[in-house]
Parts: sequence; structure tokens; C-alpha cells
Amino acid sequence: MNERRYCYPPLKLHRDSRSGEVSIGEVAARVMENLTVEAAGTIAAVNTITLGPSANSARRTGKGGARNHSDRESFALKSAQVENLVAATQHALKIGLPFNRMITVHWEAAGVPLKDMPQATGRFIDLLSKTVTRKGGKVAWVWVHEGGEKKGGHVHILAHVPEHVIDVVTNLQMGWLKAITGSVYRRGVIHTKPIGQRRGLEKNNPLLHRENLNSVLMYILKGSSTDAARKIGLVRLEPGGRVIGKRCGTSQNIGLKARTNTQIAALAQGITV
Repeated sequence: MNERRYCYPPLKLHRDSRSGEVSIGEVAARVMENLTVEAAGTIAAVNTITLGPSANSARRTGKGGARNHSDRESFALKSAQVENLVAATQHALKIGLPFNRMITVHWEAAGVPLKDMPQATGRFIDLLSKTVTRKGGKVAWVWVHEGGEKKGGHVHILAHVPEHVIDVVTNLQMGWLKAITGSVYRRGVIHTKPIGQRRGLEKNNPLLHRENLNSVLMYILKGSSTDAARKIGLVRLEPGGRVIGKRCGTSQNIGLKARTNTQIAALAQGITV
């Protein structure tokens, strides 16, 4: 099957949005805005960055160790994690798997304890990936865990789901939650929508899709540390809440190893990535 590649402008994180939707008019009239970081005690962040090839150099913070312990607690995304998520999103675009779905699962509302949230997310991602693969498609994803007294533990997932599999996934996901939690589905536990509010936007209007992708990516990064926000110019911060275990992740095909291999292959062919 021939895959269609899309031409996108540079990915930027530069605006505050809860819905993730941007209009054509907003794209045409885009101006730099001075936005104040919302978390108490933080400074106003630089409001615009362009994420290009250098984002692929996201660094590691060691070789496993405590950060991978299932009982490790964290309260914000670290700089290396943010850089990795941004670079993974950029790489998904480069390999023709642009994120077109945003999925949020409120695990605590579904009865999943905070300590079990990483396992629940892992099972959901596994079911999603296997379903897409069985239907002859390719999948890519990033996810971020958040906690907090009001919303409880939940996950935000940005994923590439092929058009012919979207309805299949939508119809199956409530059953997945029942299998994962062992209880009947509770209304409002899962929210899923196309990025930009329109299916096929990544094909029909790549520029507008990129702007909307920028917006939802910034939204799921809002629980970053102030240090991470300073480094990438993140315009919005909110408390990320307490998380036990892994705080974020990416699919292997857009992870650090995949990006590094792509760079090595390109350099061997004399191509600038």
C-alpha cells in the first residue's frame, strides 16, 4: 500500500488552547502573544519556538535506574521528557504518521488506583496498537499521565490512527476499558476526538492540522517543570499532579532509538535530516 506523505510547515508551540482547534483566520492572522505562565511562582515564558531537526537530539538521563521504578513518584514532566515528546511528534510527521486523534482516559474515575494507572494505560495502548495492526494500518503515539485532586489520575494520548480504522477503534474502546478495569463503563471516563475537530484534516489541510497539533501538544505538556518550560518556551503551565510510575511515553517507531537510526541512515546517504 502506497503511503501518502504530507508537507508541513515547522511545528511551533505558541498559544494557549483547551480545545485544540484553530481556525483558518487565526492561522492567517497569527501574531506573537505574551502569555503568562499559570502556575504560581513561575515566570512568564518565551512564547514562540520552532521545533526542527535539533529536537531529535533529546538527551537521556541515564540508563534506567530509579526513574523507571514502578513506585517512583513525580509531579511534573522533566526537560528531557518534554524534549523527547516534542521530537517524537515531529518524527511522526516526518515518517507520514501524523497524530490525528486525541484520547483522554480518566482512570481514577474508572476505578483504577493511581498506582495502577501505568499498567492500565499500557494495556489500552497495546489494544489500540494491535487493532490498528490487524487492520493493516500503522500506528504511532505519545502519552502523558497527569494527576490531581479534582480530575484524579488520567492520561492524554495523541495518536495516528488510519482513517479506515478510526470507527473500529471508537466502537471497541469502551469494551477495552471494561476489560482493563473489570467493571462496566462509566460515562465520561473516555473522551476521543479528531485533532482539529475534523477527520482527515491532516490530509485535506496540512497547515491547519499542524496548527491544531501544535495546540494539543502544548496542552498535554502543560504539566512540565518550570525548567522544561524555560528551555522550550512553553507558554502555559499547570500543576501536573502526583503520578506514580512512568509519567510519559512514545511508540518505538518514533522514540529516541528510531530517530537516531533515521539520522544515521540519512547521514550515510548524505541527506540532511
